[in-house]
Amino acid sequence: MELNTLKDLYIAELKDLYSAEKQIVKALPKMIRATKHPELKAAFVTHFNQTGEHVKRLEQICDELGVTPRGKRCVGMEGLLEEGRELIEEEPDDDVLDAGLISAAQHVEHYEMAGYGTVRTYARQLGYESQAELLQRTLDEEGETDHLLTDLAEARINIEAE
Repeated sequence: MELNTLKDLYIAELKDLYSAEKQIVKALPKMIRATKHPELKAAFVTHFNQTGEHVKRLEQICDELGVTPRGKRCVGMEGLLEEGRELIEEEPDDDVLDAGLISAAQHVEHYEMAGYGTVRTYARQLGYESQAELLQRTLDEEGETDHLLTDLAEARINIEAE
């Protein structure tokens, strides 16, 4: 895909986010199985369900633009998720694993927030206000998940891992 306009870049970034979200859909069940803390497990389950909605929103936006969301591999997300897989394979103490899974998940959330903030801004610049609103909704949900993970880490999980 040639990148000659902001719209070209917007579409490329949407495809990248779509790939990232699809990778997360595959990775979250492993994280859900690996965690022992019930509140963290519940947070991961909630985010798994939200991620399915994020995928649908990206598909809707791409449909409106007349493009497929497929065709790009998000190597950034691939690397972040690999770090989480490696942590699980190391089989640390349960409390340490849960603290590490929060860290891995927050790396993912921050990556997503950067991407969604960027494409939301592009959508606004290009006059796609309804798309910008959908992207903002996803950005808000990613931020809420990040705050929830911070709260879980600070209130209990990091303390238990200590």
